[in-house]
Amino acid sequence: MINLTIDGKEIQVAKGSMLLDACKIAGADLPTLCYDPELRLAGSCRMCVVEAKGRSNLLAACVTPAENGMVIETESPDVVETRKIILELLLARHKLECHTCESDGICKLQDYCYRYGVKDSRFQGEGPDIYKDDPNPFIERDYNKCIMCTRCVRACEEITGARAINVEDRGHHAVISTAFNGNLADSPCVFCGQCVMVCPVGALTSKVSARKGKSYQVDKVLTTCTYCGTGCTFELNVKDDQIVGVTSVRDENWSPVNRGALCVKGRFGWDFVTSSDRLTTPLIRENGELRPASWDEALDFAAGKIKEIKDKYGSDAMAMFSSARATNEENYLAQKLMRAVIGTNNVDHCARL
Repeated sequence: MINLTIDGKEIQVAKGSMLLDACKIAGADLPTLCYDPELRLAGSCRMCVVEAKGRSNLLAACVTPAENGMVIETESPDVVETRKIILELLLARHKLECHTCESDGICKLQDYCYRYGVKDSRFQGEGPDIYKDDPNPFIERDYNKCIMCTRCVRACEEITGARAINVEDRGHHAVISTAFNGNLADSPCVFCGQCVMVCPVGALTSKVSARKGKSYQVDKVLTTCTYCGTGCTFELNVKDDQIVGVTSVRDENWSPVNRGALCVKGRFGWDFVTSSDRLTTPLIRENGELRPASWDEALDFAAGKIKEIKDKYGSDAMAMFSSARATNEENYLAQKLMRAVIGTNNVDHCARL
């Protein structure tokens, strides 16, 4: 353990800890844009700079190891002024469309500008027009709002392993791009949306959820994905009793299986819930036609047919095919019905991951 002082508070941290972790232990709220606890460190945005006594330069807390005896200030005048300048530099090439942006209310750039009173940028100059009109049905790529934190690039490589995007060019012309600046569909992208999950601004958003409700207009319902047996956890965004989107839950206490990561079906494929093709009542076929029935009638009808087949042909004349879109508990009951009640081991499942 090493000892250091942060904003007048003496703390201990393990050797090798970064200053950012030490500041969190001390209760300091450091702004971060490029930092993500699930991704490798970048240290590129410099929003987390702090002042260390005896050091000539401000230190980026996310990539600077804590040292014994350090005396740190997290909101000194120099630190605050530096953060304001960084925000102004970002705003110089950031399209200000907060009122229509899908990330309004959850944008970290917006939050930090409010926190430090930055209304506009003194830095003039025409920024590059780098909006990407990508015809894919899932992800909106508005790079005129990109702050080049590279969280999307790192998430694509480290969480999904697709490596579909990277940084093209350098300096003022740097932009996030696929190979040869093509469309996502022509890249290794699997449309998992991890890039949308980690984007701190509105550069990457869901086309499926567009204009259906901002973050502060929806209720969030914690649930488990029903597509397969993995058991990924996420929050359904609900507005006016309709599902309008999905939000990742990145707290491992609530999402231990996937820690926020999802596949394309889990993140974007929730529209089946209100599909007009879904049955709303049981149906029984009579004389080649389906007619609506009550649950009691349908269950009695099915039970009668099962008993009839068992009595005439034996238990092994039947099989149960279950679904990964049922819960583990429901699947347990399904196989128990076949093995213990009907008396056959002819049980199979659609989970073929």
